[in-house]
Amino acid sequence: MNSYRTQFSLAERSFDAPLWVLGPDVIEDEGFTLEVAHTIASLAAARNLSVIFKASYEKANRSSSSSFRGPGIDRGLEVLARVREETGLPLTTDVHTEEQARAAAEVVDVIQIPAFLCRQNSLLEAAAGSHKVVNLKKGQFLSPWDVAARVKVLQDAGAADVWVTERGSSFGYHRLVNDFRAIPLTQQTGAALIFDATHSVQTPGGPEGVSGGERHFIPVLARAAAAAGADGFFLEVHPDPDQALCDGPNALPLNQLEQFLDHIIPITRCVRELPELEL
Repeated sequence: MNSYRTQFSLAERSFDAPLWVLGPDVIEDEGFTLEVAHTIASLAAARNLSVIFKASYEKANRSSSSSFRGPGIDRGLEVLARVREETGLPLTTDVHTEEQARAAAEVVDVIQIPAFLCRQNSLLEAAAGSHKVVNLKKGQFLSPWDVAARVKVLQDAGAADVWVTERGSSFGYHRLVNDFRAIPLTQQTGAALIFDATHSVQTPGGPEGVSGGERHFIPVLARAAAAAGADGFFLEVHPDPDQALCDGPNALPLNQLEQFLDHIIPITRCVRELPELEL
């Protein structure tokens, strides 16, 4: 039997696969965030997509002390609540402490664990203790085989469901590579596998102290992940990535999102219609 998810449940709502986690890297301001959210909501409605809106209220892991970090948790959660009110989109955001996990659970549907905090068990337990869905961003330092233990922590602590976002593994300095075996291996844990096609093209750090990215590889990796059976896709989108306050080099231009979907959705449909091949 094919292991790929066919449906996701958030509280009383169900969503068909593939799931799309879309939004800017960080809340730059309220007007900007609402503009992006309305564009995504319109596209989701027109295409009957299963979409969760993402945006961080704080980017705690920055390459430089001068990097933009966001409005903070109080103001950020207010903006996200307004996104839900105006668009009806379900929400997700990163948390960095146990207290933030509890506060975010009052507003968002899915709690995200940042990649570099994926081994902080107390944080995972606090997020799972909210009985929300938890999306664990896999650390770039973890092998696909290390993920099972991380998933078990969340399952044992009571998470409503566990998703794992795959975003590549460190390969020497300033480079990430993707091992697409991670998709079925993660799915064997019972977690859904969400492929982050944007952070996977990031070039972390660098001589100038700012991470770069190779945006032109986003569709290449996404097509490969779709063919490998990813349950969903995580994408950072921005109206003008070159002017983004955070992670612009690895963001997909918002006006190219619809064309991007035209490339990926047919592949996901094809894969789900194929009979499973046992070797």
